[in-house]
Amino acid sequence: MDFQNNSSENNIFTVTQLTGLIKTMLERSFVNVTVKGEISNFKTHSSGHLYFSLKDNDSQIKAVMFRGRAQYLPFKPKDGMVVTVSGQISVYPAQGSYQILVSKMEEAGIGQIMEMLEMRKRRMASEGLFDTERKRPLPQYPQTIGVVTSPTGAALRDILNVTRTRNPKMNVTILPALVQGEGAAESIVRMIKTANKYKMCDILIVGRGGGSLEDLLPFSDEEVVRTIAESEIPVISAVGHEIDWALCDFAADVRASTPSHAAEMAVPRYSDITNQISLCRSDLCDEIFDRIDRFKLMLNTFKPEQMEREFKNILSPLLQRFDYAKEDLQESIIRNLEQKRQILKEKITILENANPQTIFDRGYSMVTDEEGKIIRNSKSLKKGSRIIIKPSAGTIEAEVTNIN
Repeated sequence: MDFQNNSSENNIFTVTQLTGLIKTMLERSFVNVTVKGEISNFKTHSSGHLYFSLKDNDSQIKAVMFRGRAQYLPFKPKDGMVVTVSGQISVYPAQGSYQILVSKMEEAGIGQIMEMLEMRKRRMASEGLFDTERKRPLPQYPQTIGVVTSPTGAALRDILNVTRTRNPKMNVTILPALVQGEGAAESIVRMIKTANKYKMCDILIVGRGGGSLEDLLPFSDEEVVRTIAESEIPVISAVGHEIDWALCDFAADVRASTPSHAAEMAVPRYSDITNQISLCRSDLCDEIFDRIDRFKLMLNTFKPEQMEREFKNILSPLLQRFDYAKEDLQESIIRNLEQKRQILKEKITILENANPQTIFDRGYSMVTDEEGKIIRNSKSLKKGSRIIIKPSAGTIEAEVTNIN
């Protein structure tokens, strides 16, 4: 069918028609495919059908294995397990999604799991998640230790036993989490984020006891590793025994060989703390007594006469400086007063010279018309105009008889 010509108004698909075409094409093209990937979101339905997703570093695909095939599996699938499946691609029209109808499933070998972990490790290392610069030192004297692990596992018992032995006064906050199987990675991530959100501890121990490589896979989950790398609380990774490893070991601030070792690294001995306090107290007391003795020796060397001389030696320069400063201040005040007086005299002279009465006293007079307007030009008058002349004293009324 030519899909390019179906865009006209006469060939518009309904959603069902388009989905049906895609279903037909996919199911005919992928009758038997084999896929390798990591199981996630695994669920067993009450009917016996198995529902899960297969994922790698970049993609995932849904899968279903019906009861008729699933009942013959020689192993129990679980999240984190790497498997190889064979089956047919199918489209589920109700959701418009495609999936694999699994007819055969085989558990991948240890080599394949290691290859998957190495690829994941290299990719996250290239992002800088394992860089040494990101790692922080553990607090020397923590008040509270947080533990993310199974509440019923041997790892928690070992951590608590070591903590009680080393420091019975240490606070321990247990953050219970699944450590293997379905939902384990999500549970671990949730507890780490909870501890950081509410600042529940000073050091966080994340781990579990020993187990198979598949059992430890949740601690190599990408989300778990990223959450540990982003933790504001310093993290000790304590997964399995000394020979075991997980990707969270590389993201944590410190890696412990066992959960017991993690407790030893996180919890300082109570006796060491008290000894250190006693030592500091002793050093402080010795320093105080030494200073007191030195001050006593210094005071013994000062006799009353000597102290008086020392006092005069200190006071004399200060008194001399005070006298000099007093003289300088007095001279400065006198100079300023003389300057102000001279300025005031000059201002008085200027004001006196500008006084009209002074001008009148020299013999000058002011001429105005009958309305009091000053006559500055003879052209503003005419014969017979009445004018008023104001000399230094009194006024003179006159009439204009001639204008030149």
